[in-house]
Amino acid sequence: MTSEETRPGRRGGGRAARVSARSQEGQEVNPSPPGQQGGTYKPLREADLKAIHDTALRLLAELGMGDVPAGFRDIAISRGACLNDKGRLVYPRSLVEDVIAGAAGSFVYHGRDPKHDFEIGGEAVRFGTGGAAVQTLDMETGTYRPSTLHDLYDFTRLIDTLTNVSWFTRCCVATDVPDNFDLDVNTAYALLAGTTKPVGTSFTLASHVDPIIDMFDLALGGEGRYRKRPFCKAHISPVISPMRYGEDAVDVTMACIRRRVPINAIIAAQSGATAPAPPAGFLVQSLAETLASLLLVNLIEPGYPMIFSNWPLVIDLRTGGFSGGGGENALMNAAAAQISNWLGLPSGVASSMSDAKAVDAQMGSEKAFSALAAGLAGANMVYESSGMMASLLGASFEAFVADDEMLSHVYRIIRGIEVNEETLGFEAICNAVHGEGHFLGGPDTIAAMQRDYFYPALADRDEPRTWADNGAPDLWRKAGDRARSVLSSHYPDYIPGSADRAIRDRFNILLAPDRMRLHV
Repeated sequence: MTSEETRPGRRGGGRAARVSARSQEGQEVNPSPPGQQGGTYKPLREADLKAIHDTALRLLAELGMGDVPAGFRDIAISRGACLNDKGRLVYPRSLVEDVIAGAAGSFVYHGRDPKHDFEIGGEAVRFGTGGAAVQTLDMETGTYRPSTLHDLYDFTRLIDTLTNVSWFTRCCVATDVPDNFDLDVNTAYALLAGTTKPVGTSFTLASHVDPIIDMFDLALGGEGRYRKRPFCKAHISPVISPMRYGEDAVDVTMACIRRRVPINAIIAAQSGATAPAPPAGFLVQSLAETLASLLLVNLIEPGYPMIFSNWPLVIDLRTGGFSGGGGENALMNAAAAQISNWLGLPSGVASSMSDAKAVDAQMGSEKAFSALAAGLAGANMVYESSGMMASLLGASFEAFVADDEMLSHVYRIIRGIEVNEETLGFEAICNAVHGEGHFLGGPDTIAAMQRDYFYPALADRDEPRTWADNGAPDLWRKAGDRARSVLSSHYPDYIPGSADRAIRDRFNILLAPDRMRLHV
């Protein structure tokens, strides 16, 4: 016999059976979809959690918050807060604890299509987007250029096809739209046009909230429709580190509450710059500031849907430049998720941001270990987890596609190993020993093939000769080919014609209709 004939894969029709099983199933089964339960990684001990929590509450009770807008200051004082001798708004510990206890522990994040709805809370993990990149990695030149409104629309319709991107928050800023109102409106319109997944956007001013929600109502077919299924959340940073409120953001928060817009209250301090450099001290301040956001929302309306987005960000202390891809960032965001879950609040963190400029090994390693840390810690919403490059200055179509596959592996790890009578395999082991001597093609193997294993489309598992014969493709090229295929064919029609005309009659929509259709 030749060595080829004696290989286990050549016996018993094992490989043929596997190929047949995969073709019969269409290889559409996802062994680990979004929503896996995290929480197994706990970088903080119970004593650490209590110490950080106690110190954060002490900050709020003694130092308090500065620059409090008068409208909210009066509400807070009427609910039990007070001003200290320096005129800062301080919150008694008992008030903070009562607000935490009465805050929303979970809520449904709606998509325009109900199949995309999911609940935020507990330790269910989902990855999505975020960011405000001002540059896009051009797929043709391989270099960065200013991001445009068309880029944003293209990113939106690309993620509409990506399984592991559970929601889409605008990932780039349309730098070709100079007017702030037009920018906010056209950003929201691009999200409407490109996907029916849950989305998120920001509002430069409170006065922009009502018109944009009115636009959502038009797209949904009538006044008040958005309120029934609020599919778009607001990304707001109501606290400016260290420890003061931002008046415009507080005004936007209040306007969003009036229109029932779910709030993603983001604290994004930077270590050694706007927050302490030691990780423990950083977590104390960022927790206090995120609690100050929770107080803002819940003192206005108790139990209002809010994501507790405590986003520790790291700077390179040698240069002062932001660093999104280091191990410290992964560690502190995992700790932030652990703290939020310990408090019983819907958690949001920022992870899987790469400092790499190219779709390369640095990108892959930085994104993978930080996404895994956040997921294993049980973060409900992992922002910046797809497509973000160049320390958040850039976004990449190829990276979105590559990240989607990477996240399948992350979800698989989070899912863990199910141990039961079926999976322990006693009978299968006995049958193999008494039978053909291997497990290839056996019923347990076929069952596990779809249930327990993910098969990547981009990562290459061929032997070197086959890889060379296929043109020696790298992942950047394969991801680019996939992105081009989607962008050349997926032109969704998510806004009814009459609604689109009504929106265009009222607003200065800068995406030309013919740019949003497939031209054959």
